[in-house]
Amino acid sequence: MTNFHLANFGCRASQADGAALKRQLIEAGFREASELAEGDIAVLNTCTVTAAADAEVRQVVRRIQRLNPHCRILVTGCYAQRAPQEIAALDGVAWVVGNSHKHRIVEVLGSQVVSEPPRVGQDSPAGGHSRQSADHQPPPASPGLTRQRVAQVWAGEIGPDFHFAPALPDDRTRPTLKVQDGCNARCAFCVIPFVRGASRSLSPDRVVSEVQELVRHGFKEVVLSGINLGSYGRDLGRSVSFQGLVERILEETSVARVRISSIEPMDVTPSLIRLVARERRLADHFHVPLQSGCDRILRLMNRRYWTSQYTDRILAIREALPQAGIGADVMTGFPGETEQDHQASLEFISRLPLTYLHIFPYSSRPGTAAEARPEQVNGRVAHERADDLRALIAGKRQTFLEGQIGRTLSALTLADKGSESTRAITSNYLPVALPIGVLPPNTLAEVEVGRVAAGTLHAYPVRMA
Repeated sequence: MTNFHLANFGCRASQADGAALKRQLIEAGFREASELAEGDIAVLNTCTVTAAADAEVRQVVRRIQRLNPHCRILVTGCYAQRAPQEIAALDGVAWVVGNSHKHRIVEVLGSQVVSEPPRVGQDSPAGGHSRQSADHQPPPASPGLTRQRVAQVWAGEIGPDFHFAPALPDDRTRPTLKVQDGCNARCAFCVIPFVRGASRSLSPDRVVSEVQELVRHGFKEVVLSGINLGSYGRDLGRSVSFQGLVERILEETSVARVRISSIEPMDVTPSLIRLVARERRLADHFHVPLQSGCDRILRLMNRRYWTSQYTDRILAIREALPQAGIGADVMTGFPGETEQDHQASLEFISRLPLTYLHIFPYSSRPGTAAEARPEQVNGRVAHERADDLRALIAGKRQTFLEGQIGRTLSALTLADKGSESTRAITSNYLPVALPIGVLPPNTLAEVEVGRVAAGTLHAYPVRMA
């Protein structure tokens, strides 16, 4: 029996894709190997949001080659969609499968082909135009592990269908359910619309069914994810919306907690905030991408809001949910960003009740509008500005953590990784350490916070939720 090991890179949506892919492979008869370098086949489900993400994938390919030269490598995901020929040239890569054909990976590795080979992508964001040779058929399901000198490439235009396979419940205690894919926005720095396609949604009936199935497997928390989650349902009709989906999940399933992974500022509506505030089964946690606290840079980025609008949303969240975890994505060094712009962004963020930041120095992505801008910022300067933001948020986060001392919070215990304490995550997205052995993984409990150490709440359970 052929074994495989799958490695995921990137965002929660990518993680959900990887979990679904693992299920498909296991159900097709492949056996999972415990280590990446031990598999007959290594499946790399990639990200391409930054140049560093691309470099990490190439590094992993080289490591597999060094540790297990007989392993055949299949590269899929966003990097495979963006630059299939670049990846195909790497030693050890046998198959490159873009997002356009990710749902057909079992077929690519299988013994039968139900249609002619797909169009092959070139190294362009929009997919490809040249055709794969008809002689390049997918290998059999049990390959003889012989070296292929030329990788087979399966990548092309991304169609309108939402290809979905449910994740395989495993040791994760907070499964991610991807309900939306693709994006219709055109932020100047972002390659994701090119490698994920247009926004498309999983039907509400299917979402409810999948949540019910996860509940039957015993999961307490489900994380709803997407590439542009707030656009959910706009392709399905005027009566379908993201908030409506959340309300259906609450009404038609018994899931104990639903967490919204990330949602754009203009989709954080007053009614959504009110829903989260009154419904205890919704995590009191919002992640609202910002990118810059300077209006001039937001315009250059082609973002669709002003800082004043962003402020209104964040302050409304804090007023309705005084202990909510509130996070943001922030980019430094966008082309044209001056030191004055950076200082304006720092000052803006300092005034907001944010509890954490995901900070990214700008990375040029091929085919995006920002790539062609003449005022590129030196990489060292971008990283220094990122350090400024890290120092700023460290103080704000410590204050927020210390404000939890003496409080009783709802927390979910996570899969035990052999640490000296039981790890948990609170409804407001804070890490918790509990005494080892007091609660098994996947337990929802009320915990009382006693102290803060090394960025973690130390607590003790007082009752089951």
